[in-house]
Amino acid sequence: MNYIRTENPRTIVAGIDVGAVFSKAVILEAGTILSHHLVPSGKNYRTAAESVISEALSKIRIRLEDISYIVGTGIGKVDLPYIKNHASEISCQALGIFHLFPSVKTIIDMGGQSTRIIKVDKGAVVNFLNSERCAAGSGRILQILPNIMQMDFKDIGPLSLKSKSKVKFTLACAVFVESEIISRIAEGTPKEDIIAGIHEGLASKIANLVENMKLDIDCAFTGGGAKDIGLTKAIEEKLSITLLVPPEPQITTAFGAALLAEKKLHMESLDSTSIKEIA
Repeated sequence: MNYIRTENPRTIVAGIDVGAVFSKAVILEAGTILSHHLVPSGKNYRTAAESVISEALSKIRIRLEDISYIVGTGIGKVDLPYIKNHASEISCQALGIFHLFPSVKTIIDMGGQSTRIIKVDKGAVVNFLNSERCAAGSGRILQILPNIMQMDFKDIGPLSLKSKSKVKFTLACAVFVESEIISRIAEGTPKEDIIAGIHEGLASKIANLVENMKLDIDCAFTGGGAKDIGLTKAIEEKLSITLLVPPEPQITTAFGAALLAEKKLHMESLDSTSIKEIA
């Protein structure tokens, strides 16, 4: 494979977000995304981190050596020689969303293990609140749902919007919810009504979290759950607002990590210049 060598590699940085379910990488130059990639995290976070950055690099035929600064983040933060710094998921998420939507004051981040509400001010984290670590209150239920329904995830959201009679789910426990879904299917309940009921239950949980944090608009919805248009609409109805959804909601934390890498690289450059001037 032929690689394009960059003339000024110091302008290229990256962010790696190793999540519980997926790992994401974003490669950035001058605030612009050159490449991004996503892979399942699996059981080995280190392997996932290495795989996702490698795939992101291969898309634009850039070598790892051409990346001047990489910031790592996520629940599965790993120490790799080329990761120069680590940052919290929350701060990276806030920075990424601020770059996309400067007016945002509240972020709903729905991940594979939990849902997080983040209050921000110009990209700085003011406060945050996590849901319980239960599949019934996170994006995990949305990963289980397509398998039970024997559908592609991309079809789940649009189908739910056709519902005429939503099934009521308490979502107290993911195991019980799965059993109830299977029972409803056996009874002949329309798939759209079952899915819409799951969305309604998730939206209620999220709305309660948001209300505990006192919603400030504008509000962004990100994470894997934001790829589900049915869930997005359900949350909007609960909160009586229009949510701002990133074009690629699963990579915003990695994007924020890359933006942070860009900032740190710039600061190091300024420090180096100051030392030379003093010398």
